[in-house]
Amino acid sequence: MNLLTTMMIATFGGGCFWCTETIFQRVEGVEQVLPGYMGGATEYPTYEEVCTGTTGHAEVIHIKYDPTKVSYETLLAIFFKTHDPTTLNRQGNDIGTQYRSAIFYHDASQKLKAEEMLAGLQREGVFENPIVTEITAASVFYEAEDYHKDYFNRNPDNPYCAAVIAPKLSKFLKAYEQMQP
Repeated sequence: MNLLTTMMIATFGGGCFWCTETIFQRVEGVEQVLPGYMGGATEYPTYEEVCTGTTGHAEVIHIKYDPTKVSYETLLAIFFKTHDPTTLNRQGNDIGTQYRSAIFYHDASQKLKAEEMLAGLQREGVFENPIVTEITAASVFYEAEDYHKDYFNRNPDNPYCAAVIAPKLSKFLKAYEQMQP
């Protein structure tokens, strides 16, 4: 990392944060990925509260990245490629508003890039169904409890990790390899 480079922030909700954290940890230029909650009304929500669907929060990942190594557009492309942005409040067997597809933008440039990418994907018919990803201004980010952090790397033999995350990661790594210059 260049000491003169200013780190940027991106925040995405793409279903279970264990899955999305695992993907983005492997992206060159991503310096930190934290799972947490955003987009709701409850202050300092717990995982249990978020799971009730009453707080309004989504499970998100808060990414610190070096824009000289990875662009926001690349992060957006990875986001759209690694979850189903056409299912409302659901990713696979994970159902509820906390699993919604969401881009929480941190400035006008991120908002514009997210809107342009979403419109382009719709126009090109990349997905069979309409994209339901919300594009919303970032609000307070609440870090998830410690046991959620780096979950897959610490628990690769967990049944959920083995059945859901490992295949998703393998598929991503093959596609990501082709994205590299």
